[in-house]
Amino acid sequence: MSTGEEKAWEDLNNLNPSDVCRKARVFYDRENSYILRSFGMDFSVHPGKREIKNVQPEGEIILKKYSYFFNLSALCYLINSKDIPPSGKLVKPAGLKGGEIFFRGSHVLPLDKIAERYGNDKTGFIEKGKNLNGNIMNYSDASVELLPLPRIPVTLILWLSDDEFAARADLLFDSTCEQCLPLDIIWSIAMMSVLVML
Repeated sequence: MSTGEEKAWEDLNNLNPSDVCRKARVFYDRENSYILRSFGMDFSVHPGKREIKNVQPEGEIILKKYSYFFNLSALCYLINSKDIPPSGKLVKPAGLKGGEIFFRGSHVLPLDKIAERYGNDKTGFIEKGKNLNGNIMNYSDASVELLPLPRIPVTLILWLSDDEFAARADLLFDSTCEQCLPLDIIWSIAMMSVLVML
């Protein structure tokens, strides 16, 4: 467990569960766990046991394949989330304060892989989004809004390839994400949102 994760567990354990539930839009169950929804799947986050478990079998892939991104993001979200509605104003990662991190080295989001995979497959893109409990949006050729965390919508937009242009994909956040989470966690959520679509 990273020191960041240990500190996050500690911080979460010291918070009032009813405040966390209101701010983060989660539930607190009889087992003293927070029930957090991610991509339409429920996860139980138990501060006392320092344990995150999937409630449905489908959630196992998130914990097995993407725990590096998910675990700390979930904890930071529960600790830092604010009770504010989404603004509806979409921003590119580059538009966030310090957003140039998204364009450096290993931090570059693999949006080219989404374009490659779905550049001629609008139906596949939409179906994958629906399987992750996403809302179909009306941007460009195809777009889907995912909810990796209850107050952090992520919109993925696909431009299909044609005779003139290669396919491309983009990712946008609601502008309120910066009020809820630090930039490194926003990056983790962006990365996870791209990877689950592949």
